[in-house]
Amino acid sequence: MNIQEVAERIKENINQVIVGKGEVIELALVALLCEGHVLIEDVPGIGKTTLAKAIARSLGCTFRRIQFTPDLLPSDVIGISYFNQKRQEFEFRPGPIMAQIVLADEINRATPRTQSALLEAMQERQITVDVETLLLPRPFLVLATQNPIELEGTFPLPEAQIDRFLLKIKLGYPTEAEENTILLRFEREDPLDGLGAVVSAEELLALQEASREVRVEQSVREYIVRVVRATREHRAAELGVSPRGTLALYKTAQALAAIRGREFVIPDDVKHLAPHVLTHRIIISPQTRLRGRTPEEVVMEVADSVPVPVEEL
Repeated sequence: MNIQEVAERIKENINQVIVGKGEVIELALVALLCEGHVLIEDVPGIGKTTLAKAIARSLGCTFRRIQFTPDLLPSDVIGISYFNQKRQEFEFRPGPIMAQIVLADEINRATPRTQSALLEAMQERQITVDVETLLLPRPFLVLATQNPIELEGTFPLPEAQIDRFLLKIKLGYPTEAEENTILLRFEREDPLDGLGAVVSAEELLALQEASREVRVEQSVREYIVRVVRATREHRAAELGVSPRGTLALYKTAQALAAIRGREFVIPDDVKHLAPHVLTHRIIISPQTRLRGRTPEEVVMEVADSVPVPVEEL
């Protein structure tokens, strides 16, 4: 199965709804191939939820949406065990987490207790109810959205949970031409209503397996390790990227190469992905924040400072 062809099919389908966000869609496809979770962070009205819904509808997978609010309980996410009086026994009523694609809308509006209910599901792909452990269906992906500017009624995601997201992406404002296209596209109806699946869950699992076969030469592998280790040694970093981040950068580089039609990873793949994979995993020092610098700037500086391996002729 040609990964590039399937990826183009999914891109074209999502592009029926989302205008001018080719790079963002490509990053989302990288996460799909890695079976990793995506945190979409941007200001309100940009299209975060629409993008997440378009991705979910393009896949032949079960889909559930959870609207996170301050009064949401862990049992509202995972499910509950209740006593069935007719059968005279306890039964488990599964929550929305028992789906293949889960949209966690405005995840930072829920309390830390409810946010932590997602931790086991995101990392272990299972949930524990009472003393019973239940495996989640595969593929399993969490697409979470959050608003970075509104602080009232929100609870910042703990570092442990942010680290569970494979990628953190931003949409950004559309150009003038793109905004005109949006008006025309949504003039009479919502194109999301007619969006159908273009790939099945079984095909997606096969693509995930195939992407792991993409070759990573020793020099490129060592380059990935050096980039991540440089975040731990940078003077602006209070806490660098963990080995989980190294593995994430490695796997996403394989997926990006496959989407772009290559059977091998090149250093440019690593450099392109570093800001999206590593930025949310690094903690910069308070002094660095006071100077107005951002984690993304630090990661970009790190990526530029590490020598790129060059093929010997």
